[in-house]
Amino acid sequence: MFAIGEASRQSGVGIETIRYYEREGIVPKPERASNNRRMYSTQDIGRLRFLKKCRELGFPLADAKTLLELSEGDSEDCQSAKGLAGHHILNVRKKIKELKRLEAALTELTANCDSGSVSCPMLSQLRSM
Repeated sequence: MFAIGEASRQSGVGIETIRYYEREGIVPKPERASNNRRMYSTQDIGRLRFLKKCRELGFPLADAKTLLELSEGDSEDCQSAKGLAGHHILNVRKKIKELKRLEAALTELTANCDSGSVSCPMLSQLRSM
């Protein structure tokens, strides 16, 4: 059994994030030692690592929780996991498209900055939008 600091170190999840996950019911509350300190098992730390990986992949916290539940179910529900991932892929593609539009707009706005004129064409353009 490990204290919260060690669980944080081993999982890569911050202490405040661990506490938040517990408060929100994303992970079960850990056992408590006689001094009332939280004590984490290797299974608890594994859950935290799983959530961290999901978050690194950009899954919303609700989806990460669902994936964790699916991974701990009696029989792993691959189709449900695939459905969540498929939905997430569509959202990622949408964000990429939006970021490409943003990049093009910023490139266009900054293209005139190299002219060396006293007034900034980019700032003028932003004021007139």
